[in-house]
Amino acid sequence: MSTLPQKLQQLGDLLTDMRSVVVAYSGGVDSAFLAAMAHQSLGDQCIAVTASSPSLPPGELEKASDLAKRLGLRHRVIETREVEEPDYAANGPRRCYFCKSHLYRHFQALAKEEGYVHVVDGATLDDNEDFRPGAAAAREWGVRSPLVEVGFTKEEIREHSREMGLPTWDKPAQACLASRVPYGTPVTVEVLGQIGKAERYLHEIGVRQLRVRHHGTTARIELAPEEMPLLIEPAVRQKVVERFKGLGYLYVTVDLEAYQAGSLNRELRPRTPQGQRHHYSPQ
Repeated sequence: MSTLPQKLQQLGDLLTDMRSVVVAYSGGVDSAFLAAMAHQSLGDQCIAVTASSPSLPPGELEKASDLAKRLGLRHRVIETREVEEPDYAANGPRRCYFCKSHLYRHFQALAKEEGYVHVVDGATLDDNEDFRPGAAAAREWGVRSPLVEVGFTKEEIREHSREMGLPTWDKPAQACLASRVPYGTPVTVEVLGQIGKAERYLHEIGVRQLRVRHHGTTARIELAPEEMPLLIEPAVRQKVVERFKGLGYLYVTVDLEAYQAGSLNRELRPRTPQGQRHHYSPQ
């Protein structure tokens, strides 16, 4: 098994062999690490590209841009309109596939127009453990995943990001705002805006890891167990309820099961005769 230093060397060699890359860069843990390594290996033959759309959590574009400047990356922001795609807006189980197809079409067009050889994303080995239809879109559009090719896990990326001094090393996991909407509930600009404002407010009062799952008139807040006491404080609880109701929610709940990445994917898992759900394995 390769050690972390060996993997870092392998990643550097792989990126160098690619000659030039467009990095799909959100500013999260994985894409920031990949962009930094690509810049280290390729210099100006690497460009980090961020897709700006209503599905991007509030404040993330500014953070991504600030980090790109700090790292000396060539950085580009492009506007995408995946929410206008009917198959995406319908929010079926393959929503992520249609989203990624929309994004990668733009990234590949930029690469072709400006002469970059490859488009790369920050997928890791851990991403194979959940339902990720966007991976199929990456394959169809010829997008490579260097971190998967070398065998990086999220834990290893965080470890080396810390050693590199990247501020993202302990950044909470992020995902597009549409991942907060249950399958079958249409994704609209208005719904994404409502979720984004709700999550931004919770971040402002000090919550780090969270999701506001949107169930129509009900907001179901998922957060880390250690952060639950904050929302139980009477003054804070009242302010959160008032803020959320001001955004249009009638009911505000905290999920006692705590934050779980991809929790809405449970609806895709078949039930046993006892009513429990099997682990879902994407086909």
